[in-house]
Amino acid sequence: MKKIVIASDSFKGSVSSADVAQSAREGILRVFPECEVICLTVSDGGEGLYETLLQQLKGKQIICSAHNSQMETINAGYILSEDGKTAVIETAAANGLALIPKEKRNPMEATTFGTGELIKNAIRRGCRNILLGIGGSATNDAGTGMLQALGIRFRDENGTILGYGGKILTRIASIDESGVLPELKDCRFTIICDVNNPLFGPNGAAYVYAPQKGADREQVRFLDKGLRNFSRIIGQEKGINISKVSGAGAAGGMGAACLAFFHAQLKSGIETVLEIIGFDKLIVEADLIITGEGKLDRQTIMGKTASGILAAARKHHIPVIALGGCVENTKELIDAGFLAAFSILPYPVTLEQAIQKDFTLCNIANTTEQIMRIIKNQAQ
Repeated sequence: MKKIVIASDSFKGSVSSADVAQSAREGILRVFPECEVICLTVSDGGEGLYETLLQQLKGKQIICSAHNSQMETINAGYILSEDGKTAVIETAAANGLALIPKEKRNPMEATTFGTGELIKNAIRRGCRNILLGIGGSATNDAGTGMLQALGIRFRDENGTILGYGGKILTRIASIDESGVLPELKDCRFTIICDVNNPLFGPNGAAYVYAPQKGADREQVRFLDKGLRNFSRIIGQEKGINISKVSGAGAAGGMGAACLAFFHAQLKSGIETVLEIIGFDKLIVEADLIITGEGKLDRQTIMGKTASGILAAARKHHIPVIALGGCVENTKELIDAGFLAAFSILPYPVTLEQAIQKDFTLCNIANTTEQIMRIIKNQAQ
């Protein structure tokens, strides 16, 4: 092994993308001490986007007051580019799932209002180019909270202004844009997301992602019904059909809101990030690429970081190995093109232990070392 590139997503709730890379590097060098190891921080548009692009854009960190998904005041940040014209904002910074304890997660109440506040802050600073990463949210409100923070109001059939959260979606009867932030019309939005799910239906935002955000079966059905109603109202009032657009279901339907109200360009998160960091050039002559995320399953190949890494690697005929805390649907992962997929867990443990940072980092290094030993043995 002369050159190995490590480009993994974070293991959500446990370790960052940079942490994964450094631990995997340690495992590689135990077996191949002379190997050139390229450690890259990457993100598919969810948590980690901020850190990934901060250095690339030579920007500065802006910290401001915003609301989390439970409407609690917090400090959240975004990146403002060196020239002040571009802002990089991630939904996870204000309304991320990782910010809310598991026992308090509730997509019926959770709102994207804080994300809208970050956008508003950037616009007020003169920024007109917004790169918005919409992965990793705790919400299923179809981006209505974000829009409310920007001055848009949603009314029921009696004309009453509705509150926040996924619970309002079934009640939306009309949209009032009379109070929208005037500067919004001059802004250009590029939305990067980590999934390609439609807005509603069996593969939509509610059925696929709402359970991990705290929804039970009845709430999932209710939220899906709300997303259908939101789509209908958008078609009725704005003349836009978002019902089957790939990626509209990202971040609990925020993708749909961005398409309908910002006339945004929706792009694959990982493809955009890889383009910005110059990934194609960095992997030239690599013998192997290691990627991964906290859980590897069929969602991995639906626009997540690992699938984007795989697609880029296959153009250069470089094999890719994936690491995960949990691995499901192995056959589908292999059929998609991964050389192999490995769980880093050495034995059965509780979720609480599995996500402990030191435990995870140790397991990543040890698993990578074992993979390298197999490779070395086969080469001899």
